[in-house]
Amino acid sequence: MPYPACPKCGSEFTYEDGNMLVCPMCFNEWNSDVEVEDTASIIRDANGNELQDGDNVVVIKDLKLGGNTIKQGSKAKSIRLLDVPVNGHDVEARVDGFGTIYLKSSLVKK
Repeated sequence: MPYPACPKCGSEFTYEDGNMLVCPMCFNEWNSDVEVEDTASIIRDANGNELQDGDNVVVIKDLKLGGNTIKQGSKAKSIRLLDVPVNGHDVEARVDGFGTIYLKSSLVKK
């Protein structure tokens, strides 16, 4: 019987140990009877808060952008979470003076 991929690392080399499934790659163990929630698709800010489309966030670090700088504390409005990250950037937002840009969720906070 094929076992489901590991919910933590995605490895297909999982095996059963009693009533638990085990991943030999990351040593994750989970109950095979309980359906695992897909937490990989949740995007969180620098403080660990869950982000959602339409949120307003604040940049927590100065960001150099082609000769200009987005200052720490700048507000990014009406964010949109990206299903497929673009060069590691998983948030699209409007920043005054810069227009629509891609940001990394680790550099913003709610």
